[in-house]
Amino acid sequence: MTELHALQANRTWSLVKLPSGKPLLWVVDGFTKLTIRHMLDVDNSFLYGDLYDEVYMKPPPGMHIFYPSLVCKLQKSLYGLKQASRQWNQKLSSTLLQLNYVQCTSDYSLFVKKTASSFTTLLVYVDEVVLTGNNLAKINSVKQQLHDQFHIKYLGDLKFFLGFEVARSKASLVFNQRKYCLEILSEFGLTSCKRANSPANASVRLNSDEGDLLEDATSIRRLIGRLHNLANTRPDIAFVVQHVSQFVSKLRTPHLQVALRILRHLKGSPGLGLFYSVDNDLKIQVFFDSDWAICPVSRKSITGYCIFLGKSLISWKAKKQTTISRSSTEAVYRALASLACEL
Repeated sequence: MTELHALQANRTWSLVKLPSGKPLLWVVDGFTKLTIRHMLDVDNSFLYGDLYDEVYMKPPPGMHIFYPSLVCKLQKSLYGLKQASRQWNQKLSSTLLQLNYVQCTSDYSLFVKKTASSFTTLLVYVDEVVLTGNNLAKINSVKQQLHDQFHIKYLGDLKFFLGFEVARSKASLVFNQRKYCLEILSEFGLTSCKRANSPANASVRLNSDEGDLLEDATSIRRLIGRLHNLANTRPDIAFVVQHVSQFVSKLRTPHLQVALRILRHLKGSPGLGLFYSVDNDLKIQVFFDSDWAICPVSRKSITGYCIFLGKSLISWKAKKQTTISRSSTEAVYRALASLACEL
């Protein structure tokens, strides 16, 4: 009933007779939603999206008793419509642009506003918004402006977002994915396994034709995908994850053994993550290397680098180069070019 009142208050539809030849949708499912609670949350976010297509819907259960000959002509977007998420994103984006925020071209979910004395940024994921800046008055101002336009709930300091856990003190900020890591270990029955001291054996070189083919590799492909997500806060597994990922289309027993060793390594430190100190300088330091012709199949080289702001790691990569380098010097230059682009 609460959702129905919200739909009516937002003027989501008007009751009309169904025009001849127009298709009729059944009641759109999804009036309830599960959200991750953090920072700012938009109530009934999809209902704010403007709808430009002509869509007719059968009235929800209970309403058709009072209006048996009428249908709902949608004026606003609604959960379950194909257009819902797109329309909501357009609505929120246009509102932030009107408030003089700039949408980043490298990440369209990030909005930034800079003045001579302040910096404010919003990171948007559907109806979840992370808001930060260096001026409390400006932060409170944009919260009020968004609340005037939409129904915004303030959820306190950021503690959890898209699987990332945030721990903060006056001296530091720590990002990790401990809960996500423990879920992976539990899913594959390794919560009580013996710990591996390193994520990979340095002497092992995987290829595509050694070992027995796995009859059902679906779960291992899912594991490798989840390890990719975990590598967002675990640079220690970045290299070996990209290495085993090259064989997901044709997985064999050695690939499985490497993936399980990564899990046994994670067992020893599920809460390991990224540490950012308040007492830090703004000096950029970079380290890079290349591994020439390391792939036994393609003879391609590997690029690896990490970038620090002071003592804080802010970017890293371990990836096979796209072309074959004919010398170790050429491989180094390609790695340096990739690093320069990131800088």
